[in-house]
Amino acid sequence: MTYKVYSGAPEESDGRLDREMRVYRMLSGLGIEFQRVDHEAVPTMEACRGIDQALGIDMCKNLFLTNAQKTKFYLLLMPGDKKFKTKDLSKQIQSARLSFAGEEYMKEYLDILPGAVSIMGLMNDTGHSVQLLIDRDIAREEYLGCHPCVNTSSIRVAMKDVLEKVLPYTGHTYQLVEL
Repeated sequence: MTYKVYSGAPEESDGRLDREMRVYRMLSGLGIEFQRVDHEAVPTMEACRGIDQALGIDMCKNLFLTNAQKTKFYLLLMPGDKKFKTKDLSKQIQSARLSFAGEEYMKEYLDILPGAVSIMGLMNDTGHSVQLLIDRDIAREEYLGCHPCVNTSSIRVAMKDVLEKVLPYTGHTYQLVEL
């Protein structure tokens, strides 16, 4: 399948969810250039391969995690081809028994549904309830590939812009981890 790459936000918002359009407005308002590909819903990392090629990136895996008591929430960005071992991450962040957070928490904190988890959802976490964790390999990349809070579009944005503009705008910090 061939994908068309666009620079910036779509000209029309018809048929797009408000959560997606808020991401584009945030990026544009911060003066951040980005490329976009629109596509059918992509439920797996394997389904993203053609999109990765079109954008010239490797889409990162975004995992929304919680502790056993569901009192701490984490957004983990990691390479799509790395295996996730909760034991390794738990040690680094000193949180026992991590598991995947439920859909209701994704919606409550990030205004995102399963399949569209993204660092861009931090703009909706105004209470700063979610701690961002970034695998060192992702932090070293020139570009970050992610969804704009929906899984029917993907964007490529400079990692420098994410770390130096998006995160300060959302008021979030991050912890580097090694998986």
